[in-house]
Amino acid sequence: MSKRAVLEVIALDVEDAVAAQAGGADRLELVTEMAADGLTPAPATVAAIRAAVDIDLRVMLRLADGFAAGDLDRLIGVADALRQAGADQFVLGFLATDGGVDLGAVERVVDALDGCRWTFHRAIDRAADRNALRKQLADLPGLDTYLTAGSAAGVDDGLPTLLAEAAHDGEPGYEQQIMVGGGLRLDHVTRLRAGGIKAFHIGGAARPDGWRGPVSATAVAQWRTALDGDAA
Repeated sequence: MSKRAVLEVIALDVEDAVAAQAGGADRLELVTEMAADGLTPAPATVAAIRAAVDIDLRVMLRLADGFAAGDLDRLIGVADALRQAGADQFVLGFLATDGGVDLGAVERVVDALDGCRWTFHRAIDRAADRNALRKQLADLPGLDTYLTAGSAAGVDDGLPTLLAEAAHDGEPGYEQQIMVGGGLRLDHVTRLRAGGIKAFHIGGAARPDGWRGPVSATAVAQWRTALDGDAA
């Protein structure tokens, strides 16, 4: 049997976090404001979730909609407050106006994280050149995951890119884990697992009542079962 796939679930609050862990999630992505595709949650929320569950948490570092870094001094101050609240893993990603990675901003935030593990999020799906972005970020400390749909339009359009990138696993710029998310459905899982993808990220798929409703442990368990079944 191959290694168990990682299942990451978006959590907005303690209720979500507890349900996601009960359903079999391995890790949570903590955000607020899904109308803006996920912004940084309050330190108090992070502390409460950290106290309620014992699985890994990755906290979003994003102060406004879009992929510009914005006020870096403020962002670094927020990151410090989150670390004091118990956060030790993060999610971030900044692009320049030309669609290239804003390397200066990423380096400055990563330096402030002082070795914490982190995910470069779906900004990669908006990048002008995915391969160039990966090569530029390859040696940054703590980077272990790319959250990507393979396309800004979602997994349906991005499948060929995801499978092609998975085939480069271990090559320079491709050492990090690919975590697939963004329009991900259960019917994508078999093909992705067969292509070597070992990490999956769900948000709306864990919420039968949409973003106004909570995470469903039953929905998460359905994903856990599907991922474990494809590992067999």
